[in-house]
Amino acid sequence: MIRSRLAAGPRASTAREILRLAVPAFFALIAEPLFLLADSAIVGHLGVEQLAGLGLATTVLQTAVGLMVFLAYGTGPAVARFLGAGRMGHAMSAARDGVWLALLLGLLLAALGWAFAPATVGTFGAVPAVAAHAVDYLVWSMPGLVGMLLVFAGTGVLRGLQDTRTPLVVAAAGFTGNILLNLLFVYGFGWGVAGSAAGTSVAQLAMAGVYVAIVVRRMRHEGVGLTPTGRGLAAAARVGSWLMLRTLSLRAAILVTVVVATAQGSANLAAHQLAMTVFSFLAFALDALAIAAQALIGKELGASNAARARELTATMVRWSIGFGTLTGGLLALVAPWAGWLFTTDAGVHAALTPALLVLALSQPVCGVVFVLDGVLIGAGDARYLALAGLLNLVVYAPLLIWVAASGVGGPAGLGWLWAAFAGGYMLARAATLGWRARTDAWMVLGAH
Repeated sequence: MIRSRLAAGPRASTAREILRLAVPAFFALIAEPLFLLADSAIVGHLGVEQLAGLGLATTVLQTAVGLMVFLAYGTGPAVARFLGAGRMGHAMSAARDGVWLALLLGLLLAALGWAFAPATVGTFGAVPAVAAHAVDYLVWSMPGLVGMLLVFAGTGVLRGLQDTRTPLVVAAAGFTGNILLNLLFVYGFGWGVAGSAAGTSVAQLAMAGVYVAIVVRRMRHEGVGLTPTGRGLAAAARVGSWLMLRTLSLRAAILVTVVVATAQGSANLAAHQLAMTVFSFLAFALDALAIAAQALIGKELGASNAARARELTATMVRWSIGFGTLTGGLLALVAPWAGWLFTTDAGVHAALTPALLVLALSQPVCGVVFVLDGVLIGAGDARYLALAGLLNLVVYAPLLIWVAASGVGGPAGLGWLWAAFAGGYMLARAATLGWRARTDAWMVLGAH
C-alpha cells in the first residue's frame, strides 16, 4: 500500500506539472486564429471584394509569421535550459538576445512588406478591386508584424520560465482589444479594410509592449544589460535557422498537397481545405502538450536530470496517444455528417467523408509526432529536426506523385491523398522523431 502511494505520487506530480503548462498554452494558442476570425467577421460585412482582399493578405502574412515561429521555439528552450541549470543571469541574457532578434527581423520584414506589398499581391492575379484591398491590409499590418514577432519571442521567454498563464492573459486582453479597435476603426472612423489591419496592429504592438516590459524587468532584476551581444544574436540566429528550415519543410508538404488536391477538381479542393482545417484545429490541443514538452524538457536537461526528462517524455507520449485515440474515434463517428457544418454541396460532402476517416485513423500517430517534436525542440535538437524534415519530404514525394499520376478523382482520389499525407508523411515524421527519441543523442545535459 505504501509503495503504491509512493509510486502514484511522482505520477500525479508529473501530470500536474504537464497540465499546469499545457492547459493555459492551449487557450493562448487559439489567440491568433481568433484574431483572424474577428477580422474576417468584421470585414465580411463590408463586401465580398473586401473579404477576398483580406483572404489574400492574410495568406501572405500567415506564411511570413509561420516561418518566424522559431523565435518562440528557439528562445523558450534556451531560457528553460539555463533556468534548470540555475543560471538565471544567462537565462535572461538569452531572453534579451531573442527579443532583439525578433525586433530586428520584424523591422526588416515590415520594411520589405511595406515596399513590396503591391508586387506580392500582384502575383496572385486578383482583380484590381480585390488587389487594392489586399494591399491596404498588408501595408497597415506591417507595424503589427513587428509586434507579432516580439510576441513570439516574449512568449518563448515566459514558456522557458515555466509560465504559460501570463501569455494566456495577454492573449485574451489582446483579442478583446483587437475586436474593439477594429469595430472603431472600420465602422466608427470608416477606414474599411485598412482600419481592420490598423486595429490588429495596435493590439499586437500593445501585447508586444507588455512582453518587453516583463522581460526588461526580469533582466534588471538579474543585473543583465539591455544591449545584446553579437555572440548571443548569432547563437539565436543559428538555432533559428535550423528551426526555420524545419518549419519550411512542413509548409512545403502542406503546399504540395494542396497542389495535388487542386488538380482533382474544385469539390475535392474545397473538401481538402475543410479536412485541413479540422486537422489544424485538432493540432491545437496536441501543440499545447508540445509546448509543455519544450519548457519542461529544456529545464530538466539544463538541470542534468536525464531520468526526469525520460519520465516526462514517456508520460506525454502516452497522453498524446490516448488523446489521439479519443479524438480519432469521435471524428470517425461524425465524419459522415461533418460536411453539413460547412457547406450544403453534395460533392464536397462525398469527398470530405473519406478524408476525415483517414484523418481519424491517423490521430494517434499525429499525437506522437506533435509531442516528440516538442520534446526535441525543448532539447535544442534543431539541426536534427531540420534534416529529418527534409528526409520526410523525400519519403512523401513518391506517394504524392503516385496519387497525382493515378488520375483517381472524386472521393476516392481525396481519400488516397489523405492516406498519403496522414498515413505516409505523418508516419514518416513519427518514425524519424521516434527513432531519435529512443537514442541518447538528443539528451545533452547542462546549461549549453
